[in-house]
Amino acid sequence: MARDILIVGGGVIGLCTAYYCARRGDRVTVLERNSEQRDGCSFGNAGMVVPSHFIPLAAPGMVALGLKWMWNPESPFYIQPRLDWKLLSWGWKFWRCSTLEHVARSAPLLRDLSVASRAGFEELAALPGNDFGLVKQGLLVLCRSQHALDEESMTAQRALTLNVPAQILNAHQTASMDPGVRMDVAGSVYFPLDCHLSPHRFLAGLQRQLEALGTRFLWNTRVMDWRVSKRRIEAVVTNQGDVSADEYVLCGGAWSSESAATLGLSLPMQAGKGYSLTLARPRQLPRICAIFSEARVAVTPMGSSLRFGGTMELSGMNEDINPVRVQGILKSVPKYYPDFAPEDFEDVQPWRGLRPCSPDGMPYFGRFKNYENLSTATGHAMMGLSLGPVTGRLMAQLLAGEPLDINVNLLSPDRFG
Repeated sequence: MARDILIVGGGVIGLCTAYYCARRGDRVTVLERNSEQRDGCSFGNAGMVVPSHFIPLAAPGMVALGLKWMWNPESPFYIQPRLDWKLLSWGWKFWRCSTLEHVARSAPLLRDLSVASRAGFEELAALPGNDFGLVKQGLLVLCRSQHALDEESMTAQRALTLNVPAQILNAHQTASMDPGVRMDVAGSVYFPLDCHLSPHRFLAGLQRQLEALGTRFLWNTRVMDWRVSKRRIEAVVTNQGDVSADEYVLCGGAWSSESAATLGLSLPMQAGKGYSLTLARPRQLPRICAIFSEARVAVTPMGSSLRFGGTMELSGMNEDINPVRVQGILKSVPKYYPDFAPEDFEDVQPWRGLRPCSPDGMPYFGRFKNYENLSTATGHAMMGLSLGPVTGRLMAQLLAGEPLDINVNLLSPDRFG
């Protein structure tokens, strides 16, 4: 029987959830706080689909590395100094979760989700008129130093134990993999399962599919409150009036935590700001997406353009562009691609987006135990695009009362509650 499903959030997770629900015949409404011409976290990211990213953000060594980096405003990680209880509480939880045991539990699940999501992208790319530039050429993790290559080689060995293909390459082998760009590296790790695509084209295609399926979009609509009767949500109260449904799904990205708090729910989250710059006519064009290992910068060819993205900045719900953070990305490019220069980016407008980061580096997924008809899918951090299709498919199964294809008990939205 068709149900009315209201999805809060029109980013990649919200649209994927809407798509898989609408394809089952449900009547879907997507409520989005921004206009249709939005440019949030789902749009300007690196566009990577990454089975190679099976280690959660909360891992051994990350706290020490973060403390080292945070004193340098151009570093890959930065915390804006401020007295913020939510930030302190999040940081304490992150430290508690950064253990080998947490990685061992989480890695197989992240692998399963990523591999299933990759298959979902292939299925979506096969739809008529839905070309979003999916390129299945793998990913190179480029290392300038032998020390970085040794560390990445350990990740490659762990990947192989999880049946994620990986190859350790020297400088010559790396150059032969992608002759379209000159590199200054000691070597690389190649992950052949990884892919890349154009996020904007992917989201535009999803929206077209949803419109064809009769999905209703409510733009410039913000959640103000919820109307509740006992353990059921009766309506969401917005700046445009009340909206009712049978099921409600919170997919609001970095804004999900404050929406949940109005219901007395604890959904710890920090907004991890990232930046990207896209060269429309780069002097060289790689064919394989890459990550600069030491600089933590992602590089993605998108058609004839080339996008550079990175940094993790915890500065609250602040969408301002910090030029110092952008400089950190720009300075890294010639170190790996020596034929590029900072002047290449002179007329390029930086993009920024707020990634929703949970304290354990894992998404929130599932029903809240205190409400019969409220679920969430959020907190994907840098993996939102990559895990979009599998998240949407699993949520559609959950709402239909079906067994899930993948055991996601680790992702309970009540795990910090």
